[in-house]
Amino acid sequence: MNGIHDMGGMHGFGSVEREADEPVFHHAWESRVFGMFIAAQVPVPQGKRYKIETIAPQQYLTSSYYERWMQACIQACIDAGVLTDEELASRISDLREHPDTAIPQREDPEGRARWIERMRTSRPIRREAGRTPQYAVGDAVRVRNIHPLGHTRLPRYVRGQSGVIARFYGFHDVQDHVRPPGANAPPEPVYAVRLEAQALWGQDAEPNGALYIDIWERYLEPAGPQTGESVKESVNV
Repeated sequence: MNGIHDMGGMHGFGSVEREADEPVFHHAWESRVFGMFIAAQVPVPQGKRYKIETIAPQQYLTSSYYERWMQACIQACIDAGVLTDEELASRISDLREHPDTAIPQREDPEGRARWIERMRTSRPIRREAGRTPQYAVGDAVRVRNIHPLGHTRLPRYVRGQSGVIARFYGFHDVQDHVRPPGANAPPEPVYAVRLEAQALWGQDAEPNGALYIDIWERYLEPAGPQTGESVKESVNV
């Protein structure tokens, strides 16, 4: 989907500030939100990422990273019928009037151990597939100019741009949430596509600069003859 979250290639937001020795969490509540986000068993239509992406632009830009996660958890619970707006408002009001109220705690050492093991266990990301990739290294391609509803890994600023396949990563699970609930999407080829910097950002970009973006096959189509061999020759294959 198109939204304020898709900020790749955008200007005017200032430089990225890097914090030396940045902690994993700046506040204790952030770790609780992280735990809720990954461990909550609430079914979320189109996924929690989609809930983050549908946050209103002003709220999105003025919220911290984990504030967005928290809002996504809240909205997911409301949409799933686990929580109501009235219950949420009542609880917020109670905490404002009684800020020293103890936060409920539930000890579950076995569950905690299972989730820690799950997060630390490496899993293969490549999948087996009984078909041949549509493209090969060196092929000229164009990124499809599509605007899917729901979560997608296709950045807005590369749509419609032409490039060339620089690497094939194998078959991987599709991370989009545009399929019907309960439907399984077969794994698809993932490629690294080289896009010229000046094609993306105009003549002010460095003349020899390029962007390599990892992209699923569903986002690509064969390039027209106008890109042809000139694009193909720009990549050392």
